[in-house]
Amino acid sequence: MIGLIQRVTQASVSVDHEVIGQIAEGLLVLVCAERHDSEKEAIALVDKIFGYRVFPDENGRMNRSLSDIKGQLLLVPQFTLAADTRSGTRPSFTPAASPDDARRLFDFFTTVATRRTGVVQTGRFGAHMQVTLTNDGPVTFWLQVEPPSPVA
Repeated sequence: MIGLIQRVTQASVSVDHEVIGQIAEGLLVLVCAERHDSEKEAIALVDKIFGYRVFPDENGRMNRSLSDIKGQLLLVPQFTLAADTRSGTRPSFTPAASPDDARRLFDFFTTVATRRTGVVQTGRFGAHMQVTLTNDGPVTFWLQVEPPSPVA
C-alpha cells in the first residue's frame, strides 16, 4: 500500500462543491492499494503513518508523530499513485488493485485508523474530488508497504 503524506495546517476534500471531509493541523494522506495488498499491509501503513515523526519538537526538529501531537487525519483514496510511468506518455494503472479490492482495503484502512484516533475524515472512493490543503513546510513523504514476494 502507498500513502503520500503531507503535513498540513488545514485540508479539505469536496465532491460536487460540498465539503465532505476537513481537518486542521495534522496529515492529509493520499491512499492507494496495489495488487497483492492485503489487510496486513493496510495495518502496517496505518502504524507507520501514526508513528512517523514529521512534526516539529520544541527545537524545530521533526521528532513528533501524529499520535504525539494528537493531530487530525484526512484520508483520500487515490489509485493514480500506483501508476507505472516508466515508458510512454500515458500512465499504466496495472499495478493498482482492482476497484473492488481497493475499496475494501480503503474502508479497512479507514476503520483501523479510526480505532487509533477516534475521528478520521475521508474522501469518497470513486468520486471526482477536489482536495485543498495548506502544506506546512512543505513536508511531504511517500510511504510504501509492499506485500511479501511470492515464494516460487
